[in-house]
Amino acid sequence: MKVFLVDDEIVIREGIRESFPWDDTPYSLVGEAPDGEMAIPMIRDTNPDIVITDIKMPFMDGLELCRILRSQMPWIGVIVLSGYDEFEYARQCIKLGVREYLLKPINSGELREALDKVSNQINEERKTLEHAASLRARMETGGRLVKEKLIGSLFTDDASEKDAHEVLKQLSSMGCPVPSPFYAVVDAAFSPVENGQESAAALAESSGGIVHSSASRTGTRLFVLGDTAEDTEERAYAFAASLARELERLECSGIHIGIGEIVDDPEKILSSFKTARHIRHLLADKTDKQAIILGVREMGEVADETKAPSIINEAKLYISEHYTNPNLMLSDVANAVNMSKSRFSTVFSQHSGMTFTEYLIYVRLNKAKELLRNSNTKSSQIASDIGYNDSHYFSYIFKKNTGMTPSEYRAQYQNQPE
Repeated sequence: MKVFLVDDEIVIREGIRESFPWDDTPYSLVGEAPDGEMAIPMIRDTNPDIVITDIKMPFMDGLELCRILRSQMPWIGVIVLSGYDEFEYARQCIKLGVREYLLKPINSGELREALDKVSNQINEERKTLEHAASLRARMETGGRLVKEKLIGSLFTDDASEKDAHEVLKQLSSMGCPVPSPFYAVVDAAFSPVENGQESAAALAESSGGIVHSSASRTGTRLFVLGDTAEDTEERAYAFAASLARELERLECSGIHIGIGEIVDDPEKILSSFKTARHIRHLLADKTDKQAIILGVREMGEVADETKAPSIINEAKLYISEHYTNPNLMLSDVANAVNMSKSRFSTVFSQHSGMTFTEYLIYVRLNKAKELLRNSNTKSSQIASDIGYNDSHYFSYIFKKNTGMTPSEYRAQYQNQPE
């Protein structure tokens, strides 16, 4: 399982990163951040199973981070670290669905115990949800099947846009309150269809009512609810990325996912679906059958994928000019190329073959290698020069990616071209 760490104290991050035997466990540390604000886009980028976060942090504290994760990515398990033995913190954490609450300082044994507990909970919930989804798929009658059929009726070509109000009313009468300020439809195709449909339904079930699924002939269709246009889009992208990863885990093929325009009226839900389907077909025709493509129509404008390569080149140029900034975030680059964070994250990874985080590390480490080969600058200064405030984290990232410490790399390659 992939783990992401959020703590403003360098010594805590370093302790967990260096002292915990990651290589000897079924856990992988995929990233870290000093506060919740910086963590959110990185979490969306790395798609972890578990997030470990401190409570007290600047800019965005752990409780606010938990609120956002619960709203947008509720399938992520959260472990909270706190230096405060206060009931109010624990009470709020429980309310926000936090799985474990640990008091600092913690040792490797305590962390392993917490990770194992949360991991087991996640696996059991996935099995339960997949089993429930499998049973639902085999049901011929019953409320759940009716619910799925009602949701599916929103997406048929012969549906009337005005019918949407009645469908939402019927869903509400069944205890499924779906009226929302904003909506988006996600259309996913994959093979084998049955396996993927069960997992999609299970993932939707784990969303806490923000995503609803309906099986289709080629895969599944998802109905996403949100409080704002941005919130809806972030949820749609987060869910689509998690679904894509789950389908890959199941070794599904021909995975194509289209995200429709964000709409603010039930009568426009059909339009969002048609956009999602159109984008899925359009991109499937242009890509390899194994590709995972997420498209979006934002504010009524269909995404022009032919522009993506030039946008990615523009983004890479921006990164090359700003990678020395230790606070450079995905949102900064997304703003520079006039894209939303969620859409930029997806388009960038699809067209560059790396996530934004992976590419930023790649750029920084390439510069670090150059400095190590051609200068006698101290490793700590090189870390600072390429955008890492924490020299120990730089050394960790360097060794993780090259298999050598910076000093070992310098000893082997100094004054030699790579």
